[in-house]
Amino acid sequence: MRKTTFILPVLVLAIITLLSSIFIVDEREKALVLQFGQIKSVKEDPGLAFKIPLIQNVVTYDDRILSREVGPLEITPEDDRRLVVDAFARYRITDVRQFRRAVGAGGIATAETRLDSILRSQTRAILGTVSSDDILSSDRATLMLRIRNGAIAEARALGLEVIDVRLKRTDLPQANLEATFSRMRAEREREAADEIARGEEAAQRVRAQADRTVVELVSEAQREAEVIRGEADAERNAIFADAYGADPEFFEFYRSLSAYSHSLQEGNSSMVMSPNNEFFNYLRSSTGRALEAASR
Repeated sequence: MRKTTFILPVLVLAIITLLSSIFIVDEREKALVLQFGQIKSVKEDPGLAFKIPLIQNVVTYDDRILSREVGPLEITPEDDRRLVVDAFARYRITDVRQFRRAVGAGGIATAETRLDSILRSQTRAILGTVSSDDILSSDRATLMLRIRNGAIAEARALGLEVIDVRLKRTDLPQANLEATFSRMRAEREREAADEIARGEEAAQRVRAQADRTVVELVSEAQREAEVIRGEADAERNAIFADAYGADPEFFEFYRSLSAYSHSLQEGNSSMVMSPNNEFFNYLRSSTGRALEAASR
């Protein structure tokens, strides 16, 4: 009984010691076995692994591709047109020994702070050597590749591999943005004023052409009307002349009737003349012939 009492605690202690010496490495992680802060081994393969209980401890790091957002960064390209750039990077921990030596117990947070500094420095250095048009153009993959290549060497000292760097957004600073919008508005207003002026000029030309065409058409119509009127008057006079030559007395009678119809109308001015006036020859004739012709 006394022997059993002694063995049981030992067995429990052995089981606890065994369990505390076993740890599991996840397939998404890498593990460092530390002994009093010093790296003793690296466990990269997933599965069970062992350590010395109480003396050694295990620190794990993510083995997946990680993402890091780089906050807004103001840069000055070679044409002195300031820009605000947002970027992000993809990276992973490739050398956990070097990573631990570089960042110590700070881990991922410390590493990302230092990675931010690297990316900001490389972004300023690379984008400062090109014009803002190159940065704002759609063909800027070369610039992102240069930033990545520049950051790779510095990130390697942290045990990191920079896989990719992308520029998310490239804008003008707020003050410059307002000035640019004002300049764009002024330019559009100037273009609109030019278009309006050109439209008014074209309208004036059209109006002048239309007015000249109207004058020409009216003048031509009046000329043709005068010609036609003259030809008609000539033809009428010729008819009158032929009629007068054929029967002078009838022509004189017709002219007298026309004179009566035009002069003896309501509303005409009053005429005072002698009843024996030649104007009334046909009115005083009982035969409808002029008195001088009848007396002959």
